Amino acid sequence: MLKLALGVEYLGQAYCGWQKQHHCSSVQQQVEWALSYIADQPVEVFCAGRTDTGVNAVGQVIHFETSAERPLRAWLEGTNTRLPDDIRISWVKSVDKSFHARFSAEARQYRYVIFNRPTRSAILTGRVTWEREALDAQIMNIAAQYLLGEQDFSSFRASECQAAHPRREVQKVEVVRRGDFVFIDIKANAFLHHMVRNIAGTLMQIGRGQMEASWVNELLTLKDRTKATATAPASGLYFVNAFYPAIFDLPIIQPNEVLWQ
Repeated sequence: MLKLALGVEYLGQAYCGWQKQHHCSSVQQQVEWALSYIADQPVEVFCAGRTDTGVNAVGQVIHFETSAERPLRAWLEGTNTRLPDDIRISWVKSVDKSFHARFSAEARQYRYVIFNRPTRSAILTGRVTWEREALDAQIMNIAAQYLLGEQDFSSFRASECQAAHPRREVQKVEVVRRGDFVFIDIKANAFLHHMVRNIAGTLMQIGRGQMEASWVNELLTLKDRTKATATAPASGLYFVNAFYPAIFDLPIIQPNEVLWQ
């Protein structure tokens, strides 16, 4: 059996998330159908991190096993010819049998994109979160630093989250402004359900001047989701990278190369 790892990028607005669903179209469903066509046999894929309805990705990583022998170029180009325009395979690589897209990942990285001007953009609909009130990215960045380290993120965890525990390690977080865009970049060993969107909603409230930067620390101490602000929209969220041990030699995406300088 051959094991392949693939990079997948997609716009999520037309799909009910990554995971297969019986009642609606998902990204996984589209990818598995296209790969199965090229393999001429059923293909089941496993991903680095599930994404919700409307969430986007530029560096989702998946793997699958198959007995079908095809050149790597056929897996890449052939699969893309069978995918809708809003889903693309960006790279394909043969990997060791020990590789697993989810369990081999040492960390994951997301970017939250806010379009911050008084009027909504027509051409960015579904690709960013629009905020009409001016945001102070500098104070948002100060607030975000309270998130660093291994902590209990219960205040930023969706009520339907099925994770065994709420502790996660945020390894890096940064908020920067570039023109009308405000970017929240966050890297952690793993994420809870809606964790990034809940963090984004909190930082936006601080950026509007409605709360102090230290509110993030207060929320972490309270460990109570009901004390935090509303979940930010899915449209601004991008799965950017999954990070693996160097032995697997998989590509790493630089966010600014693909998501607005």
